[in-house]
Amino acid sequence: MKVIKRDGMTVDFDRMKIVVAIQKANEAVEPAARISQAQIDNIADYVMKKGRARLLVEDIQDMVEQRLVAMDKYELAKAYIIYRYVRSLARRQNTTDEDILDLLHNSNKEMAEENSNKDTTVASTQRDYIAGIVSRDLTRRILLPDKISKAHDDGIFHFHDSDYFVQPIFNCCLINIGDMLDNGTMMNGKLIETPKSFQVACTVATQIISCVASNQYGGQSVDISHLGKYLRKSKEKFERKIRETVGDALEPEILDKLVEERVYTELKNGVQTIQYQINTLMTTNGQSPFVTLFLYLRDGDPYIEENALIIEEILRQRLEGIKNESGVFVTPAFPKLVYVLDENNNLTGGRYDYLTKLAVQCSAKRMYPDYISAKKMRENYEGNVFSPMGCRSFLAPWKDENGNYKFEGRFNQGVVSINLPQIGLEVRGDMEKFWPEFDSRLELCKEALMCRHNALKGVKSDVSPIHWQYGALARLKKGETIDKLLYGGYSSISLGYIGLYELTLLMTGKSHTTEEGQEFALQVMRHLKETVMRWREETNIGFALYGTPAESLCYRFARIDKERYGTVKDVTDKGYYTNSYHVDVRENIDAFAKFDFESQFQALSTGGCISYVEIPNMRNNLPALESLVKYIYNHIQYAEFNTKSDYCQVCGYDGEITINKDLEWECPCCGNKDHKLMNVVRRTCGYLGENFWNEGKTKEIKSRVLHL
Repeated sequence: MKVIKRDGMTVDFDRMKIVVAIQKANEAVEPAARISQAQIDNIADYVMKKGRARLLVEDIQDMVEQRLVAMDKYELAKAYIIYRYVRSLARRQNTTDEDILDLLHNSNKEMAEENSNKDTTVASTQRDYIAGIVSRDLTRRILLPDKISKAHDDGIFHFHDSDYFVQPIFNCCLINIGDMLDNGTMMNGKLIETPKSFQVACTVATQIISCVASNQYGGQSVDISHLGKYLRKSKEKFERKIRETVGDALEPEILDKLVEERVYTELKNGVQTIQYQINTLMTTNGQSPFVTLFLYLRDGDPYIEENALIIEEILRQRLEGIKNESGVFVTPAFPKLVYVLDENNNLTGGRYDYLTKLAVQCSAKRMYPDYISAKKMRENYEGNVFSPMGCRSFLAPWKDENGNYKFEGRFNQGVVSINLPQIGLEVRGDMEKFWPEFDSRLELCKEALMCRHNALKGVKSDVSPIHWQYGALARLKKGETIDKLLYGGYSSISLGYIGLYELTLLMTGKSHTTEEGQEFALQVMRHLKETVMRWREETNIGFALYGTPAESLCYRFARIDKERYGTVKDVTDKGYYTNSYHVDVRENIDAFAKFDFESQFQALSTGGCISYVEIPNMRNNLPALESLVKYIYNHIQYAEFNTKSDYCQVCGYDGEITINKDLEWECPCCGNKDHKLMNVVRRTCGYLGENFWNEGKTKEIKSRVLHL
């Protein structure tokens, strides 16, 4: 059944529009004038059962009004008409003014918390946010079909990154840094030739990273193994220059020592260039580049020893941290690090186990790196090991015309994430209604994703030369479209999902960690995987199932659903939904069991997956962390560690806090005494309960101090 809208557009009939409109009208009248949810459903079913091929939107509203009048609900009928009229006006109203003013006045809390890497008080960031506000408004009112905008507003799904949708740019990528360094590139009309040394290669790499970040809206990943050859070039250059200076006057041992010292200085300076450049550069979107460094020692790599030295120095400098304005070493947000565990470094006597031990120390103090098991990844990706994109999504295996696998130089077109718990809330646990409703919403997600795809069709390489012409993703000609890169699985386009735990609870009454719940959850995941694979076959587009790590989205969906469905125990009452397939944080499950359980979902969520465990007191728990890292290699593809500890909100200090006998404390770095800082004390003992630092709770404070 098709519906002809007031503007002449034809769209599919959507029963939920009727239901929501009557529900909103119901809320606007006195309780005595309202009707029940069952009566609302009956009215929607009445219209749906008309079965006409085409209906005017006015016809639908007339039918609803007639049914309400027949029930003697005149006041409700009037409220329904007013609601529909107001909604129609709202969809066409410019909504940017208030949002922009709130941003400039620093009163938009949601925007301030949206991205922790972007400071909304800074002029350059505000400029990007203002552009984003305008983009969201144009996207909602003009660029997207009404039903897609409404589905996003209603929390059926989330149309990610609408603040950049007006531009012909994409999500995230794996930079082909090897090609750009080896064959040269162009930036701002200037030729950048192949580097002759390691430090120059590091400088060029950071320039590329900054330029790439300014021309897309998601993260990027760089495989540092391409830098090994340039460290060797530096070594050969130093050795050659010393020989030219002193001839054969030096003993070989002394020559080697001099060369080694100069190489180490070059290594340290080069890695420091990467770390400081990434953290001090400001891209055109008002933040540091969202970049991930991929740390992988491949057996058979001719530069494996040089790359081992580079990885070691990256980990050492991350372990040390970067000084803040108070001169205290703090944890930098970027670059994010992903460390690969393989046979040569999985803590079972491998040649490079010392690097893994260093990585564990780094995780304990700085929360990074994340860990990838090469063993498990090969099982899921046709024997390949490669980096996730900056947004933590994974590409599917793809072969070039010569039959060689290729991952670098590929990208993601965009993301739409489905709200799984809302389906369970809508069908109220009825399994017969669930699957048709699930499929209906999935098709709506596909339409939204096709909006992403279609927005990139016909885009010419000239819009971002660094990506399309000069090697980051391709070497296309000027004026050539990027269309061929949108098909055949070369690039991915992602269906994300939120709240598998809550959906399972709503449909089975049990957690997905139980036998019955797990069976249903896996059935849902298989259906998601089969659906995106069917879309891929139908369209020749690289649809992928993506376990998005979008924490803010978990809160948005829960907030929308609580407003609509009320407080539902263990679902909307928490204020958040669990991310993708993750185990709910309140469940009593140990780290090893959590990895085992979630690994089966990672094997299905091949378009992106990440699992994490929270470890108390990580700095004093290195043996336990090493055991977990060793366990990761054999049991799960991608994992990271979190801890409950916090840091000083003023200066960034994340060390120990001392509380004296009078229960007085302060940040030893800047003297801050804000009680929000008190989460830091959890580092001392690993206590994970509530903190009671409010006035008038002396006993609770003392008990916590005694516990510490």
